[in-house]
Amino acid sequence: MKTLSLILLLALPIFVNAQDLSQHYKVYDVKKQKTINLDDIVAEMAKAEVLFFGEEHNDSIGHYLEVTLFKKLAAAYQNKVGLTLEMFHTDVQPVINEYLAGIITEKNFIKESRAWNNYKDYKPMIEFAKNEGIVVIGGNAAARYSNSVTKNGLEILSKLPASSKQFLPPNAVDTLTGRYYEKFMDLLGGHGMGAMKVYQTQNFWDATMAWSIAKFAKENKGKKIFQVNGRFHSDEKLGTYAQLQKLAPKLKALNIASFAAEDFENPNWEKYQNLGDYVIVTDPKVKKSF
Repeated sequence: MKTLSLILLLALPIFVNAQDLSQHYKVYDVKKQKTINLDDIVAEMAKAEVLFFGEEHNDSIGHYLEVTLFKKLAAAYQNKVGLTLEMFHTDVQPVINEYLAGIITEKNFIKESRAWNNYKDYKPMIEFAKNEGIVVIGGNAAARYSNSVTKNGLEILSKLPASSKQFLPPNAVDTLTGRYYEKFMDLLGGHGMGAMKVYQTQNFWDATMAWSIAKFAKENKGKKIFQVNGRFHSDEKLGTYAQLQKLAPKLKALNIASFAAEDFENPNWEKYQNLGDYVIVTDPKVKKSF
């Protein structure tokens, strides 16, 4: 445990002690309309199966909070937890399993799992899972499939061989317009050419992650699931969260929106209350991880 804590602190590009980190984030319970601590979220998970952590990929404090929450969930629920990640693809699951089992080296794991360039930010969670015998699931669709959808539309997926389809959700992907579509188009900066196919790709990512979560839940009754993804995928309970509700409506999920906020010193919680069950604002003065 001491080694993991050291790795985690070294991963933060700021020189602070662990006890000082609490000064760099604030947690708000939207339903109770008050600030809380991480243990309160863990306690609420007694009534839920899935906890979404919607991150900003370069938020150092957010990454610290992820592994802290993950460890707290494992402790509270006797390691009856699973970790599902946007950051790894479904087709590299054998590689993830081999590393967690101690069969292959970290170097081979990083290369052959196609780990993100900022893998150091997720390494503490992976290493904790490895040490504790906790399952890690690569939840996202491989880039080759996403690129094909962007170029050709969702119908291209039906042409994949059966050996490839095993890595993807079997059902049609819902791309209905609505609030999520509006947010996505705002992100793109307008309705450019080919925007719907790009939106289909976004929905494809969401559907694949939701399918990965639902499949793990079905095969592991009673386990809590900690899902980490970019916050756009779960803010306002849209995206992956919404796809999961359609796919497995009996699963109770809670979501966190975590981000660096310019109003960190005095957050306007009312402005953020539609983002999820919990909102975590982090100190924008803390140096980003990349």
